[in-house]
Amino acid sequence: MGITSTRLNRITSNPKRMNGQPCIRNLRLTVRRVIELLATYPDREELHREFPELEDEDIRQALIFASSYLDDRIIEISDHYETVA
Repeated sequence: MGITSTRLNRITSNPKRMNGQPCIRNLRLTVRRVIELLATYPDREELHREFPELEDEDIRQALIFASSYLDDRIIEISDHYETVA
């Protein structure tokens, strides 16, 4: 199943909630935050203990949503880690 055929029914956007950022099921949990949590909690069990409202399908759809905004282009990455603000 490709991205184009996947229905992202758990990703919501409401201008009155979280400044209209894409969220998970109208929760105050943005797609961006879910991606950050995946990096912070490599152990999914620990992630689910800290955020029991976050379901596996929420995570899957957040990853699909985020990946749909990335270009398939080659980017040079320096040897030093830099943050982008």
